[in-house]
Amino acid sequence: MHPAPVTDMRQKILDLEGELRKMEPIDLETVHHFAPGVYMRELKIPQGVTLTGKIHKTEHLNILSHGVIKVWTEAGMRTLSGSSVIKSKPGIKRVGHALTDSVWITVHPNPDNIEDVKKLEDLLVVERFDQLETFMEEKKQIQGKD
Repeated sequence: MHPAPVTDMRQKILDLEGELRKMEPIDLETVHHFAPGVYMRELKIPQGVTLTGKIHKTEHLNILSHGVIKVWTEAGMRTLSGSSVIKSKPGIKRVGHALTDSVWITVHPNPDNIEDVKKLEDLLVVERFDQLETFMEEKKQIQGKD
């Protein structure tokens, strides 16, 4: 079975996210780590929680350092167990369901050593796919690509 086209998966994830927003919000523990040129965001996910991620502008690494989680990847749904590493390309938005208490870490380049999380989010993620398309077009223009 082949994975669904990206636009179909995006819509399914957005539909699920809409349903999740109708539920009582869950406050997940997030820890931010900084090292020269690197920003890591560590998210602690309790067993049974289903969640969606943000839409990322850049390629980055994801580490499941602990636990077991079912997660949508570019290759379709996969069950990952700690410790696993997967790469995300720009435009990815993931959905996951924690089968056990889990720890998910995203690793991003941070060449300017910014430690203001709001500024980092502005640089790394967008809220909507149309914002991603605008960002990618602007990036192409800056780089001089058609």
